[in-house]
Amino acid sequence: METSKFAILSVFNKTKIIELAQFLKSKGYTILSTGGTFRALTDAGIDVVEVSAHTGFPEILDGRVKTLHPRIHGGILARDIPEHVETLKAHGIPMIDVVAVNLYPFEETLAKPGMSQNDIIEMIDIGGPTMLRASAKNFERISVLCDSGDYEEFMSRTQSGTCDLEFRRKLAAKVFARTSEYDSAITNWLKIL
Repeated sequence: METSKFAILSVFNKTKIIELAQFLKSKGYTILSTGGTFRALTDAGIDVVEVSAHTGFPEILDGRVKTLHPRIHGGILARDIPEHVETLKAHGIPMIDVVAVNLYPFEETLAKPGMSQNDIIEMIDIGGPTMLRASAKNFERISVLCDSGDYEEFMSRTQSGTCDLEFRRKLAAKVFARTSEYDSAITNWLKIL
């Protein structure tokens, strides 16, 4: 099993993502990434592993399926207990310690005049909320970032090691609040169709 630290960065809004990636690289993380985030990071000269290379499975369905894979979610959901560690080892899955994801701009798309139903549907994020919720569920081990406004504090708190549990819990609560808001916006839109 791989022994380095892993982070996954997959963001629609790229604000401060370069700085976060540079920080994580300086701390010895292997960074996994997708699509536009992968391109932004590699264009900035940051060594990144594309999620499809990590999973051994390509993005499919016009990018609708990128991160929904056991090599991603096993690494996120595994607890640091012997049974989980052994299962990951048996399947060659590394633990993922940091997840930075923000969501497709559903609410902003909905607010734009002239958007078709299909345009709006394509802005319903599936993989992002799934990674966020899985990471937040496992806040005892994972730092999950859904807001670029938290990157600086995360970096400060992680400068000398692992981010503290209290802050990870706060980040997890923020994730569940954000995904709840996001799902409510989708629900409300579907009700008025």
